[in-house]
Amino acid sequence: MIPANATFNNSFPFTPHFSDASGFAMHYVDEGPRTAEVVLCLHGEPTWGYLFRHLISALRGTHRVIVPDHMGFGKSATPPDRSYWLQDHIDNLERFVLALDLRDITLVLHDFGGPLGMGLAARHPDRIARIVSANGPTPFGVPGEVDRLLANAADAPWFQWIVKAAGDGSLETVLGQLGFNILSTLKLNGFENNAVINDAWLSAYGSHFASPADCLGAIGWPKGFTLQAHQFEAPGAAAQEAIRAKPALAIWGDADRTLQAKHFLPIFSALFPAAPIHRLPGVGHYCFEDAPERISQLIAAFLQQTRTAAA
Repeated sequence: MIPANATFNNSFPFTPHFSDASGFAMHYVDEGPRTAEVVLCLHGEPTWGYLFRHLISALRGTHRVIVPDHMGFGKSATPPDRSYWLQDHIDNLERFVLALDLRDITLVLHDFGGPLGMGLAARHPDRIARIVSANGPTPFGVPGEVDRLLANAADAPWFQWIVKAAGDGSLETVLGQLGFNILSTLKLNGFENNAVINDAWLSAYGSHFASPADCLGAIGWPKGFTLQAHQFEAPGAAAQEAIRAKPALAIWGDADRTLQAKHFLPIFSALFPAAPIHRLPGVGHYCFEDAPERISQLIAAFLQQTRTAAA
């Protein structure tokens, strides 16, 4: 676990908060007016709330921006006796949201934060105001989505490596050393903005994973994929209808090799046929690192436009 007061050369200067609602110390950022609309940012593999640092700064003047670190990531604890499947993360997020009684939530989804956030939406559609998919899948029981997920897995180098490593027994060994090979892992998934790399940045992404015992979260997602252990939340008809009616936005880095636009944007459009889509050439999987200013502008404009429309 990263020390609570770590700022990484002041690149992450936000006050740390912790919740025990899910049975472990879950770290979260909570910036902006408490009475403002909530923007809930959900990270994926193998990142943490640091990914959203630019978006937090851009939105906290007008919104309450909440960014939890999932179990086993960032400044959150990595309990040794827990499982790290998708459904476990959904359970943790649900308890966290209910403990803070968050409502009128705009979900900002990246990587496995996508199915995690959509799982929350399936359980509590009444708490969701908007959906922002930023290189984050939006599986929600639409026809053909399983076939598209499998087709992407067959195409993507990351998933190809997962299958190979699980087969030869090296998956847990390699990812258990993530503190030392964090950059190669990020690059395999599609990280393009080399200019941002410095010692503080590398420490921010690598220091949680100091030992194999600290890497259970990062191991859990690919291991769960190979074991078919992840359970996607199945929305009921009422949740389907409610979420389809929400304002939504997709932002996708076209250079994403892990979650390819050709497979995932049709899933988004099937759920939100009228929603705008912004495809960003040259931007990779970690779009919030590759194009932070552009993405912050797009999300801020979407929030303003949909607020005006609702008013």
